[in-house]
Amino acid sequence: MNTTFQHNGTEVFVREFNKFKGAGNGTLTSMRKDAINRLSELGFPTTKHEEWKYTNISPILKGDFTLITDDQFFLTQEDIKPFLFAGKNSILLVFENGRFNEALSSIPENSEGIVLGNLSDHFTHPAVKSHLGKYAGYKDESFIALNTAFVNDGAFLYIPANGSCEQVVHILYLNDTRKHATVMYPRNLIVAEKNSSLKVLESYHTLGHINQSFSNSVTEILVEENAAVEMCKLQAENAIANHISHTEVNQTANSRFNISTITFGGNVVRNNLHIVLDGVQAEARLYGLYLIDGKELVDNHTLVDHASPNCYSNELYKGILDEHAQGVFNGKVLVRQDAQKTNAYQSNKNILMSDDAVMNTKPQLEIFADDVKCSHGATTGQLDEEALFYLRSRGIGEKDAKAFLNIAFAAEIIRNISSQYLQDRLMQLVEARLKKINSYE
Repeated sequence: MNTTFQHNGTEVFVREFNKFKGAGNGTLTSMRKDAINRLSELGFPTTKHEEWKYTNISPILKGDFTLITDDQFFLTQEDIKPFLFAGKNSILLVFENGRFNEALSSIPENSEGIVLGNLSDHFTHPAVKSHLGKYAGYKDESFIALNTAFVNDGAFLYIPANGSCEQVVHILYLNDTRKHATVMYPRNLIVAEKNSSLKVLESYHTLGHINQSFSNSVTEILVEENAAVEMCKLQAENAIANHISHTEVNQTANSRFNISTITFGGNVVRNNLHIVLDGVQAEARLYGLYLIDGKELVDNHTLVDHASPNCYSNELYKGILDEHAQGVFNGKVLVRQDAQKTNAYQSNKNILMSDDAVMNTKPQLEIFADDVKCSHGATTGQLDEEALFYLRSRGIGEKDAKAFLNIAFAAEIIRNISSQYLQDRLMQLVEARLKKINSYE
């Protein structure tokens, strides 16, 4: 059954929750009920909340969206073909309006205990029982509570100790809005046990350009001792799409986690990334790129929690904003008292292509240890005039010179992705996106 409701307050979600029939066992049902009750208590944040000061979510709450829960699928291979960015040898999990479309997915037979599949088919798996809901706490986060209340499906990736998946696993979420505005609540769980490795592309796209969409996604990731996980989160939805995401990562000793968050716009986009370095010599690298114009709003909130000594984190977020676009970067590095020998670096760089574009940036260090190396910084301004003059003096036109500089600016983020095929495809998207920015017309 499909359900249409108006997002004008938590009471609407409570009513719809009472009609919702999700998969899973009694434990999951109990967690859902607890989450919807907590949402009722919390309410939704407003711009009076410090963490949401620059991000007004009322356009989302006022929208009419349809939650699709039936088992009818309409997408075809031709529909998803434009979004296959990981290569023909990749492993593909397709979710149509939040529901797993097995017919369009391409998953090899699981071997040596590796599980690459959808969550609703694995609610009884020991790793799901142990870790689902463990890192993404909903007691203080309204949108995690909302996602948990309606959790029904998503990706479940499990790599056992000493296991490895050499192929990129592409988790493809597609909101089909051609008939009506849609909402989905993806819930992903990724577990990489000791000495394992995994590469993941988590991408979001939209079909249709008239009706809005709302994606409220939560991804939980465990990276155990000596394990390595590389992740790319791609948001390539349309200009009227809304997306609020939470990615919660827990790392143990000597683990490696790299994530690149690439956002090509959206009506209201809020990304919350929280990484806990919970073991000695863990390393995390965070990269972000946002290219926005019109009246789009993209808000990136990050928190790197150095909870153990001798850990390393490096964070670089870059943005290009045009017209009346608004960007937000709020990044905090927390170094706890026992986290001696910490090395942490954070930087946010932005180019404003219009006098009307706005960037609010707030890099933060909160340090309780005394033997650390930490730095942070932020820059926001126009294109480098000297570099632009140099290119113009070599006979390059102004339009092409601006494009060249912006592409080079963005490429620094894309180059951190190890898959050359994915790098190339993303650079194609970057160039196409920049060509649409009004300053080039």
